[in-house]
Amino acid sequence: MNTRDMVYVALFAAVVAVLGLFPPIVLPVVAVPITAQSLGVMVAGSVLGARRGGLAILLFLILVAVGVPILAGGRGGFGVLLGPGGGFLLSWPIAAFLIGLMVERNWRRLNIVVAFLINVIGGILFVYACGVPWVAVFAEIGLGKALIGSLGFIPGDLVKAAIAALVAVTLKRAYPIIEVRQSPAAE
Repeated sequence: MNTRDMVYVALFAAVVAVLGLFPPIVLPVVAVPITAQSLGVMVAGSVLGARRGGLAILLFLILVAVGVPILAGGRGGFGVLLGPGGGFLLSWPIAAFLIGLMVERNWRRLNIVVAFLINVIGGILFVYACGVPWVAVFAEIGLGKALIGSLGFIPGDLVKAAIAALVAVTLKRAYPIIEVRQSPAAE
């Protein structure tokens, strides 16, 4: 990893931290807050690609785990990762990696629609697949109740996926950070 990569990783970890300054909204059923930080996960993967995007979010979670209060609402500490929202949080580095991987594989045909679908798959479906069962176990509620309680997140997450797609496509045109290598057959 070169210096530029390290700067991008640190920068996007900081972006996710800054998104935590927006006050969280807690839904009554699942006790997991709606935050702007999941937008940072989507943007990190969409803009940095798989490796750097995943590392940026992993760095962010390491800072949270050691107690830096950078989660929405000024939360931090290892205990937060083991609470009801822990499944969502722990899925974030993998989600950013998956989003980045899909963006890299679809780089040539990346447009708003493709980028939006990628962010929905990696940033919503994958994150919910990890987070909802975690909520059910740790909040001691049924999986169905956890899923229904999580439906309140969907509209905001769709807006975040659209914003991440717009940012990714705009940066692809203006200042592409992802470097997709040509296959030997194309050279």
